[in-house]
Amino acid sequence: MTDAQAIDAKRPRSNNPNPNTTWLASKRSEAIIEPDLPIIDPHHHLWDRAGNRYLLDELMADISGGHNVLATVFIECSSMYRASGPRETAPIGETEFVNGIAAMSASGTYGLTRACDGIVSFADLMLGDRVEDVLQEHIRAGGERFKGIRHAAAWDPSEEIGLSHTNPRSDMFSTNEFRAGFARLQPLGLTFEAWLYHPQLDAFADLAAAFPETKIVLNHVGGPLGIGAPYAGHRDEVFATWQESIRAVAQNPNVYVKLGGLGMKVNGFDFHKLPAPPTSEDLAKVWRPYFETCIEHFGVRRCMFESNFPVDKISGSYTTYWNAFKRIASGASADDKAALFSGTAAEFYRLDVAAYPS
Repeated sequence: MTDAQAIDAKRPRSNNPNPNTTWLASKRSEAIIEPDLPIIDPHHHLWDRAGNRYLLDELMADISGGHNVLATVFIECSSMYRASGPRETAPIGETEFVNGIAAMSASGTYGLTRACDGIVSFADLMLGDRVEDVLQEHIRAGGERFKGIRHAAAWDPSEEIGLSHTNPRSDMFSTNEFRAGFARLQPLGLTFEAWLYHPQLDAFADLAAAFPETKIVLNHVGGPLGIGAPYAGHRDEVFATWQESIRAVAQNPNVYVKLGGLGMKVNGFDFHKLPAPPTSEDLAKVWRPYFETCIEHFGVRRCMFESNFPVDKISGSYTTYWNAFKRIASGASADDKAALFSGTAAEFYRLDVAAYPS
């Protein structure tokens, strides 16, 4: 371990405050915009943490607000890892746990939505070639629901900004070990989820170009930062830098992007500090430039709206979020809306939409 890695190991991981349920309940409910529009939510988590339980019941309570959510995709969050056995296989426990939740949902007992119909888990790609055994075990544990890997890379030199829960190296994307592990994904039919901060987008673009056959999705519009030096108070400069990097990333046709994840503390919009939760109009006004930039450069068939719940729940309700997304997409054609809200996610994660109950 280098001196820099040793210092990073002591830095806090990126985290949000727990959602304030009293604050969320203080907002009057909104009417659902386009309630029949089919939605696949391609990004949420499940966990049982101190003061923050979010399992199937909580997810379905959020989904039940009135939007037509056909299915969801679970994204790794270090939940329910195995307590024994080799360290590198501990994340298999998350796939086992979520596949059980998916089976519960598929029974129909909890409603029509097929929760966790896609599963994305963690495997340490820094294992290099040795990660293939872990990937194979994930596939066995998740079956057809298992779709890919997220190895979060979010890192920034500002000590005010927490690192990803994986405690990544600043140069992770360029290391021989990581790329050897990354090379094992596409032959197994697995995708990659990229979670990083916007100053890392250029390094990410280089990774994507080096593996043009691997399908990759960029989480949370590339993580534009709004807290810590030199980002806090410099929204316009950050946007300009982010926008230029997004344009470069979009040149790689194997890269898709998730439109969401801007309700986190790290983005610096501070919705959670308002006296009352924002309306969907409030959210749409702030988020529109980011989402429209991505849609312009990636096209609707490489863009998908996401909730990022319960992480983003600090800034508003599930119902409000999807209303905000629908406001942003209000001028789109019916075909483009179908792609943004369900079609792109179904294609990327290979989900059988025709099999979902209606």
